[in-house]
Amino acid sequence: MIGLPNENGKPILRAYSIASPSWSEELEFYSIIVEDGPLTSKLKDIKIDDDIILMPKPTGTLVLDALKPGKRLFLISSGTGFAPFASLIREPETFEKYEKVIITHTCRTVKELQYSKEIIRECESDGLIKDFISNKLITYHSTTREDYMNKGRITDLITSEIIFDNLKIKKISSDDRVMLCGSMGLNNDLKQILLNLNLNEGANNKPAEFILEKSFVG
Repeated sequence: MIGLPNENGKPILRAYSIASPSWSEELEFYSIIVEDGPLTSKLKDIKIDDDIILMPKPTGTLVLDALKPGKRLFLISSGTGFAPFASLIREPETFEKYEKVIITHTCRTVKELQYSKEIIRECESDGLIKDFISNKLITYHSTTREDYMNKGRITDLITSEIIFDNLKIKKISSDDRVMLCGSMGLNNDLKQILLNLNLNEGANNKPAEFILEKSFVG
């Protein structure tokens, strides 16, 4: 939880995923600016030495230990849901556990894909990470409103098998593990697709085939 002090009493707090890897000396967060939003409309104006609130106890489900061992790891995200995966694809442990890591990012417009593309470029050039991701990291960007090489809701791209044809990979099976992070509606739609494939939802205390994030920024 991060936020700002409130002159009228109770601080304004929202849940954000940490986008930086565990080995980084900085904490990185990824957010959109919500017009007239109680937090982000003010958070966008903070300067060096301004006070912010960072709650010390992290929560969340998108951790590798919540998944059973598997061959491939799918990281399926939309919008700012890419944030936790920006952390995971910069962790060597992710690539030590899986033969392939397939990360998808879907946004409304091409411009909104910029952050994920920058993070992936950093991984490909970073001396610590590039050797781990070599021949293992597969990326897929798509849009829902603007024309792009890949266009459509990620749910439709999966059920139609277009994404697997585009990437020339096998469709999701029981040997695969999946993490989901997007809007509540998208996560529920994707969850149903995975349940239909006979995959089970996991948790920190009960690892399974897929997990989804249940905290959202308001």
